[in-house]
Amino acid sequence: MRFLGHSTVRLELAGRVVLTDPVLTARVGPLRRMVPTPAPADHADVDLVLLSHLHVDHLHLPSLRSLRGARVVAPRGAGGWLRARGITGVQELGVGEELVDGDLRVTGVPAVHSGHRWGPRSTRGPQAEAMGHLVETPGVRVYVSGDTNLFDGMASLPRPDVALLPVWGWGLNLGPGHLDPARAAAAVEILRPHVAVPVHWGTLALPGLTRAPGACGERMRRLLHEPPREFAAAVAASGVDTHVALTLPGDAVALPTPPGRP
Repeated sequence: MRFLGHSTVRLELAGRVVLTDPVLTARVGPLRRMVPTPAPADHADVDLVLLSHLHVDHLHLPSLRSLRGARVVAPRGAGGWLRARGITGVQELGVGEELVDGDLRVTGVPAVHSGHRWGPRSTRGPQAEAMGHLVETPGVRVYVSGDTNLFDGMASLPRPDVALLPVWGWGLNLGPGHLDPARAAAAVEILRPHVAVPVHWGTLALPGLTRAPGACGERMRRLLHEPPREFAAAVAASGVDTHVALTLPGDAVALPTPPGRP
């Protein structure tokens, strides 16, 4: 497993390479990558792409076009829009639906987040329900939350071996439908994963903010580093028996040997 930055994680399971919400370029619109771009070897052999929702920092068309031959799993209702923009190999998946690829099973699960391409206040353009995913093999279960807030059904999800949980975003503040470090730690208390990997932090920013003087620039620079550490501290304070694998963008995730599932 490798954290490639923002919400992009490379998973190698059951002989398949899975990439979540791929953002593989140096820029996304006005946002700039604050860390090195992923190496070609990190995404040259991808079999399956999981898209959680349509926002441009999760469904990034230039990155998707670079993943030739990959099966792109999109939220139900987004397939036609993607195909019209040159994305091939698209398969739709909805909440509660499953797809099977060899010994790999992917199940769509709920998320509380805007599913509109242009955000919660827009009513024009593509819309598809935001979602998370359970990625399972006979021996490992990974919960990929996508962007979400806490939701009632989270307690009903099967206990994951690994949970990929967002802990911030790319700006000075979070809009609705996001986890911050405290809420992500609350999600850990609900889910009780063996390992939690903080994602959605430290990768993208408006470059002017990172260079700004005064309190605004200082806050932005801090937010590029501190959210996963605040998350790890909150998990430790909760007493939950979960290992937080704090991983810098671009690095492999150091996973402890998981105990047997309950």
